[in-house]
Amino acid sequence: MPEHAYDTYDHLISLLDSSSIDHRLIDHEPEGATEAVCALRGHPASEAAKCIVLRVKVDRRTTRHVLAVVPGDRRVDLDAVRALFAARYVGFSDPQTAERLARAVPGTVLPFSFDPDLELVADPDVVAQPKLYFNAARLDRSLRISGADYERLAKPRVERIAAPASASE
Repeated sequence: MPEHAYDTYDHLISLLDSSSIDHRLIDHEPEGATEAVCALRGHPASEAAKCIVLRVKVDRRTTRHVLAVVPGDRRVDLDAVRALFAARYVGFSDPQTAERLARAVPGTVLPFSFDPDLELVADPDVVAQPKLYFNAARLDRSLRISGADYERLAKPRVERIAAPASASE
């Protein structure tokens, strides 16, 4: 795993500790897929934070990057994100850009942005969770905090961006 992934982990733990946020670390087998890691952690996917880095083309010259956070049993509604930013196009970021901006490898992306070029948007159903689980910038360790504490600490823009998962997902 790239060294910066562990730097991101340390940054997150320091942030939680300095903010006196109640949290629980959960060690498990290395896993990044939402359904599989939820089974390892022993909770429904609806309590997981699924984090997706998106490329948002506002116009021909302006591209923004958005970290979309939705419940683990849902998918990102690209049309909702496009409307939110009045954009021409919204799609998934390429893996290299996502890793650079999220400062984590795929499967370990946090529902926090530590890069000013990565805008954080979370669905209201994420911040409403009494228990919110996510990989902690590592495939072998996860965190549990409350959705309210997550919202207070991460300060996401809270907007309806989740849609039901399609039958093929």
